[in-house]
Amino acid sequence: MADNTSITLYRGAAATSSTTLYTAPTGVGVCVTNIALTNTSGSARTATLTLAGVSLFTSLSVAANTTTYITPDQIIYSGEIIAGLASTTDVNFHIAGYEII
Repeated sequence: MADNTSITLYRGAAATSSTTLYTAPTGVGVCVTNIALTNTSGSARTATLTLAGVSLFTSLSVAANTTTYITPDQIIYSGEIIAGLASTTDVNFHIAGYEII
């Protein structure tokens, strides 16, 4: 049984076109527990994120110089991906979760 230890699924700047941020390993499910979207610019920016091809949020506005927190508690399974993009690379994704074996 998994011990539900939190792991970093992705941490880094967003791309301006949809990019794979994480792929669930073979034979493993992953619970996505926390997402922080940090906008380091002086203007509002938008971000989009999908889990297993389904939109979690689309063009979500992140205010200037702030962090928006989302706690989705959603599971993706073996081979499924988390993909995302933002209106600019001034947005950073911090995504955490845990593996379910």
